[in-house]
Amino acid sequence: MTPRSYFLQIDQLRDSDRFVVFYQQQVLVRANEFVWDRAQLAPLLSDDAEMLLIDDRAGSAMIAVQVKEDISARLEAENCSLRSLLFTEGDYAFTVAGKASQILDWYDSHRYCGTCGSHTEHHQSQRAVCCPQCKRQYFPRINPCAIVLVVRGEQLLLARSARFKTGFYSCLAGFIEVGETPEETVRREVKEEVGLDVGHIRYIKSQSWPFPSQLMLGFIAEYEAGTIVPEAEEIEEANWYDVDNLPNVPAPGVSVAGELIQYFVEQLRTRPL
Repeated sequence: MTPRSYFLQIDQLRDSDRFVVFYQQQVLVRANEFVWDRAQLAPLLSDDAEMLLIDDRAGSAMIAVQVKEDISARLEAENCSLRSLLFTEGDYAFTVAGKASQILDWYDSHRYCGTCGSHTEHHQSQRAVCCPQCKRQYFPRINPCAIVLVVRGEQLLLARSARFKTGFYSCLAGFIEVGETPEETVRREVKEEVGLDVGHIRYIKSQSWPFPSQLMLGFIAEYEAGTIVPEAEEIEEANWYDVDNLPNVPAPGVSVAGELIQYFVEQLRTRPL
């Protein structure tokens, strides 16, 4: 079977293809289902619909579609935020809709060359766009971040963001800067955001986070010294919390922050007396 292009046209579709549809950065959903088949969408897709391959396994491709008009009413569906979908549908939505969103966001932000301003063209065999003038190539970009749960004995340091009013208390996090290791980012972010020094740092797990395209590297760090002093522009509130008296925290399975918290609490409760 001929390999699929990463950039598809309507006449290249197969009956077995499935689709995740976005309109103005929202996902088309009906009765909690966000994956559509070709028969459902064919009458509504225009020739200029943008379709990018997510993956192609056993001849049944998953394709991200960006439509230019709202087709939700005609499908008796609704347009939902990606965040709300991920928080209700969990891992499968992260794998499929999250990846689709990242691919579409990358393509939308690379229609023109960042060096000379020329309109980019599709690469013939890779997930990339190319500049026909200066020959630069642009591949999807992943932004690595370090997220850390700081612990002190049986207490957790949890903070509420000053920029994102979610109501959750969570871990500290920040982008890895040029020339830094993830562990150096952990020490810097903790010091900058709450004024604390940390000692031993353990890597626990990672998670793809599609807002817009991040790789979260999760750590647990032991408190070493200092008094909590929140950085006002980043942190609205930060405190130590006992494991048996936690505030509203992210659920495990949805974010790596929730899984770091769950992991630490379970380790405490299962350790030998």
